[in-house]
Amino acid sequence: MQKERKKNVGIFIFDLVEVLDFSGPYEVFSSARLTKQSTSSIQNKPQAFNVFTFSEKKKYISASGGLKVKSDFIIKNCPALDILIIPGGIGTRKLLENKKILNWLKLKKNVDIVASVCTGSLLLAKAGLLEKKKATTHWGALKLLKKISPSTKVIKRNKYVFDKYYTSAGVATGINMSLHIIENLYGKTIAKNTAKYIEYKY
Repeated sequence: MQKERKKNVGIFIFDLVEVLDFSGPYEVFSSARLTKQSTSSIQNKPQAFNVFTFSEKKKYISASGGLKVKSDFIIKNCPALDILIIPGGIGTRKLLENKKILNWLKLKKNVDIVASVCTGSLLLAKAGLLEKKKATTHWGALKLLKKISPSTKVIKRNKYVFDKYYTSAGVATGINMSLHIIENLYGKTIAKNTAKYIEYKY
């Protein structure tokens, strides 16, 4: 029987990206193991995902709070994606005017799973991906999401929403969303074991 290829999870990072928006999902997907048994020794267990970060042009990113991060790839040499994570942060405001990034997002409709965290949903909305769909974002950007995409039904109280694309509320909710994605792909046991390993209530 042929071994299943690990799914590629690419997390897009940019200047002033919110740290937990990208590091939370990174922790979840990189900690997921394809074993029904819960264990604290995951190092020798098969990983479910190949997780990496990528940026637009430059590899060195200054995230929120001044954290310096080096991305694994840039868009030009980024591997094919199965799952695309678009984090948020105040840096999304500048990207809303970046036509190259918005056009690139439009071409990602065929990625198996596209998911945003926090104000990453504003980029999906600006690219036209959330037209006539349900979505959410950080509580401080709900009105802005509606302004960018008037046809979107903005959901205010959910930690995450799925309507062809995943969107999640602020910051830490990206962890909930990522665990939910894992449950959909590999079942509740794998998701619960992952949450237990990172000591997160799920």
